[in-house]
Amino acid sequence: MTKVVYITGCLGFIGSYITYQCLEKGWYVKGVDKITYASNTNLIEEFKKYPNFSFIEKDINDLEFLYECDYIINTAAETHVGNSIVKSDDFVHSNINGVHHLLELIRNYRGEGKDVPTLLHFSTDEVYGDVTEGEHLETDILNPSNPYSATKAAADQLILAWARTYDLPYIIVRPTNNYGVGQYTEKLIPKTCKCLKLGKKIPLHNDGTPIRNWLHAQDTADAIITIINSDVQNEIYNIAGGFEQANFATVKKVITQYTNKNVDLSDYVDLSYSRVGQDIRYALNDNKLKSLGWKSKRLFDYELPKIVEYYKENFIW
Repeated sequence: MTKVVYITGCLGFIGSYITYQCLEKGWYVKGVDKITYASNTNLIEEFKKYPNFSFIEKDINDLEFLYECDYIINTAAETHVGNSIVKSDDFVHSNINGVHHLLELIRNYRGEGKDVPTLLHFSTDEVYGDVTEGEHLETDILNPSNPYSATKAAADQLILAWARTYDLPYIIVRPTNNYGVGQYTEKLIPKTCKCLKLGKKIPLHNDGTPIRNWLHAQDTADAIITIINSDVQNEIYNIAGGFEQANFATVKKVITQYTNKNVDLSDYVDLSYSRVGQDIRYALNDNKLKSLGWKSKRLFDYELPKIVEYYKENFIW
């Protein structure tokens, strides 16, 4: 069945992958983006090649009404942990106030006599806090460690409260670290490539020991399509894929691929950085999502050369 969806943050990294996926399926997409420093404005013309796409340049806090739709896929967010530690105001504005505004738009939409759209909200694995052993389940208590993850956890709680009080339909997804072509250069893999291109040392927090789980953004987009096609509601899904490694291993793989030689990591990294509230390890159990028929298809070590080559050839300001 053809869907009509809003995708907020459509010019962002994960949002753009989902937008492409929905457009290719022939769904009608209304993309919303306020165009921040991390937005890829080149995508606007690409998306406009699809007759089933239209664009609204707005902050989600400033949306005045909703057109008739089936889903609001909310990827709009401030997501960089380091930025949130320095100044959290923008994170509260986008990640909490923005979600509250969307919930109120949906609640008021009901009064118009139309079918209420489902809010499919992007949360994060970071809302659980870290875990040294095992994996987090969707039912685990939230224990965020930094301002970014705290704002995302707050948004999750708002959604659950609005669902109970106002009977609003929702889906919350909690993906792990995403990677792929098109990610802004504040994130680990593109940042490593940018430093290499400029001949600068790569800042690596806490000796590179924190462990992260990596998932290709296309697999994340596939997960969203699987969830929507499954016609589930009022559920929470972890999205993981099962591949994890320490940050120093990730950076070493990028450097080796970029330089085409076996390297001594100490020649390329600056280990003087220590992040306040650093999480040791994130790990998710995504069996609930897999029960819908989804599984990750992209292998990190196979995809990495293409990603590194992209950033090697394209300088991102």
